[in-house]
Amino acid sequence: MENRKIRVAITHGDTNGIGYELIFKTFADPTILELCTPIIYGSPKVAAYHRNVLGIQANFTIINKAEDAHDGKVNLLTTFDDEIKVDMGEQSDEAGTAALKALKRAVDDHAKGLFDVLVTAPVNPSSIKNNAFPFTSQTDYIERTAGNGQKALTILVNEHLRVAMATRPLPVKDIAGSITKETVVEKARVLFNTLKRDFIITNPRIAILALNPCNTKEAPAGKEEQEIIIPAIADLEAKGIQAFGPYPADTFFGNGMYEAFDGVLAMYHDQGLAPFRTIDMGEGVCYTAGLPIIRTSPAADYDISLAGKGLTDETSFRHAIYLAIDIARRRHVSDTSSANPLPKLYHEKRDDSEKVRFAIPKAKTEKN
Repeated sequence: MENRKIRVAITHGDTNGIGYELIFKTFADPTILELCTPIIYGSPKVAAYHRNVLGIQANFTIINKAEDAHDGKVNLLTTFDDEIKVDMGEQSDEAGTAALKALKRAVDDHAKGLFDVLVTAPVNPSSIKNNAFPFTSQTDYIERTAGNGQKALTILVNEHLRVAMATRPLPVKDIAGSITKETVVEKARVLFNTLKRDFIITNPRIAILALNPCNTKEAPAGKEEQEIIIPAIADLEAKGIQAFGPYPADTFFGNGMYEAFDGVLAMYHDQGLAPFRTIDMGEGVCYTAGLPIIRTSPAADYDISLAGKGLTDETSFRHAIYLAIDIARRRHVSDTSSANPLPKLYHEKRDDSEKVRFAIPKAKTEKN
């Protein structure tokens, strides 16, 4: 891997959306081609249509299979050659089907080892929810078709935070019932292993958030903390994983406590995503961890109604490419070093100093 450019597969996303605008703007800077060889899984006809509407000078080399990708070029792999109607900013089953054809071809090519990492452009969820696609999202499809039975963990990543969620997006009334000790332990374990392997953090520190507000370890606010989260943290500690908490989310993020941790496990979608978006400066990335395939996507909340107007900021998408490349390199280094580990020359003495350092301050959590 050190002697060749990393091959980055990029799916074009919703053909009525902003995928091609993100791609064109990202690769308008030719220096990115010094880092990787991109393979866009999409349609030359749809790409040309978007290019004309946007008035962007975008050059790409059309190929029919990933093996033909050229270094130093933006390669566009034809996943379908049908004529489809493009209605910028509109939801349609046709646009969703086109997105899924690109995603399926990319996942199939990954199984053949034809590229190193996958970056997916946004898809309107309404466009892919039909009887022909029995999956809830692109992530669900990737997990079930390329996960080899492993479960995906979405980690939101930016310069300041790495946040994962213990549960998938659910109605608020269903959240508490979906949280179990086993779920918290498993998600934290995947987060811990990901931080070690894909971010090369030797002994990651993980913060576990409480489900209920006004919570302290000494006086847990609800039965979820007492019966599920605190026992899960104890179980993680017994497994050698540095887990701390449970922390009330408002204090944890409001007082900047997240800066002392390598990763955060939130209990539900908005508990993790809302502060991430607030802290993030538009450079955030979603990383689908826990799977053999390395897949990233932009974390920015893109507005599909902006499609075709040239107003979309590509920063988050560009960072998704950068992160995928970085993880591929780190994983290679981590796997190579772990295959031939150096023998330990000393025995590590464990103590409770870290627990004292990251104890929940009573004065800050019991004001109300």
